[in-house]
Amino acid sequence: MPGETSRIGRSDGHGASPALALRASHADRDRTVDVLRLAGGDGRLAAAELDERLELALTAPTLGELAELTADLPVVAGVSHGVTVEAKEVIRVDQQGGSFRRDGRWVVPRRVELQSSWADVTLDLTEAVITQDTLHIAMAMCGGTLRLVTGPGVVVNTDAPSVSYGKVKVAPAAEVGVPITLQVELVGSIAHGRVVAQLPRRTFRQWLHRGPA
Repeated sequence: MPGETSRIGRSDGHGASPALALRASHADRDRTVDVLRLAGGDGRLAAAELDERLELALTAPTLGELAELTADLPVVAGVSHGVTVEAKEVIRVDQQGGSFRRDGRWVVPRRVELQSSWADVTLDLTEAVITQDTLHIAMAMCGGTLRLVTGPGVVVNTDAPSVSYGKVKVAPAAEVGVPITLQVELVGSIAHGRVVAQLPRRTFRQWLHRGPA
């Protein structure tokens, strides 16, 4: 409403989740900008308010301030640079030895069918475009490693896989209080290999200042 936009993106910090005080990354700001631009195109935001929110999004230091900018807008999944994208139903990965990696702003499918033998497979979700609330990964692995790089709002469920002489390791969630944006469901089997779900590694600068990953 007129006269109220100056409060958007600024929080007094009282009662906020500790996770919302985490420092925002460039990817976090880009995702918020995408949502705002789509809302402006839909007529949900007037031009002046859109400009104000975009300016705040590009300079917001924390996840909490970014969240406030879209708190009164519908949840939009799969938005990349103002264009709505559709996820593939299935991505099949058949890797025999060597390595396979998917990272950057890739579109997460509804299902990944993974068949690998003594291969290293990495699915990095930190900058991925997420279009639905669940990703099913069906594994048929013999040796090697499946590495999932997660981020705020991503939860990995490892209750279902059948593991023979292997190992499944999931890093504790560091984003308590952040809404869940994606649940990764692991099913299938793994023998003589391992599954590792981890948060992004700290950069040297983050390590030096003990900042969040």
